[in-house]
Amino acid sequence: MHDIVNLEARGIPTVAVVSDQFKSAASAQGKALGFEPAIILVEHPIQDRTDAEMATIAQAVTSEILQVLTANQAT
Repeated sequence: MHDIVNLEARGIPTVAVVSDQFKSAASAQGKALGFEPAIILVEHPIQDRTDAEMATIAQAVTSEILQVLTANQAT
């Protein structure tokens, strides 16, 4: 989250891709840092996924990530 805050402060749009089990934690950490991150949720767990499964997850959210990043650039 610190990296996202740093990048956003430099004008670089970001999105946090977070396992759905950690949505509350990611939001709380962002707020503690004085920042409300754009968060896209993916199915938990992530750490035991194969490369192929991770590619499928990434493909499923790519459009949403691009949409958020594009919206951030317009503001």
